[in-house]
Amino acid sequence: MSGGYDLNLFISPPDCNFLCSVCHGVLKRPVRLPCSHIFCKKCILRWLARQKTCPCCRKEVRHRKMVHVNKLQKIIGRLEVKCRNAEAGCQVTCPLAHRKGHQDSCPFELMVCPNEGCMLRVPRGALDEHRQNCQHGAHHRCSLGCGATLGPVERANHNCYRELREAWCQRQQRSRTLVLCLLQHMRKMHRTTGLIRRQLADFLEEDDPLLVGAPQEEAEATPEGSIGVEVGGPRAKLPCKR
Repeated sequence: MSGGYDLNLFISPPDCNFLCSVCHGVLKRPVRLPCSHIFCKKCILRWLARQKTCPCCRKEVRHRKMVHVNKLQKIIGRLEVKCRNAEAGCQVTCPLAHRKGHQDSCPFELMVCPNEGCMLRVPRGALDEHRQNCQHGAHHRCSLGCGATLGPVERANHNCYRELREAWCQRQQRSRTLVLCLLQHMRKMHRTTGLIRRQLADFLEEDDPLLVGAPQEEAEATPEGSIGVEVGGPRAKLPCKR
């Protein structure tokens, strides 16, 4: 696998000084050997794993003697490149250093469906539509705004307007039933209260004559001249005549 950038990625053919002698691609993370030859870091490490010499001049090389060429890396990073999704239809071009940033938002970049069990890869721009229709879709909230969380099968049969109307009718029916029960209890209370009032009135009418006639009966039961006043003790006995 090549360690450098593919030549077809660039808008214009790169300078030959930017090419790696091992992979023949554009230098990626360039490093310089003590002999001044420059290679892709990945390429030269693979080479040195087999041989301990420079690929160009065959001089002996030690890993510690390699130096990163940051200035050259910055120059290569300014080269204009195409999006890797150009064949899929993306027309965007940008500096090589900004290529990854574009890929993270490119609508043509293939994305794996996040739904568990789905193995399809779809362009990022079509991912939302795919997720809504995916048979492996996870639960989502109702798009009509009722707040229900639905799976793929439930979404196909879901009609929140009908369900809300039915729920409202059921609640109205329960409210009517409660109101009727309350009215019945109120009528019963009124009847009971009226009965108690009538019974109390009848009882008071029957008791009134007894209360009025009681003093008169006491006066009639007391004989004349038998009223004595006790002063300072019991009544004195009168002497009997012989």
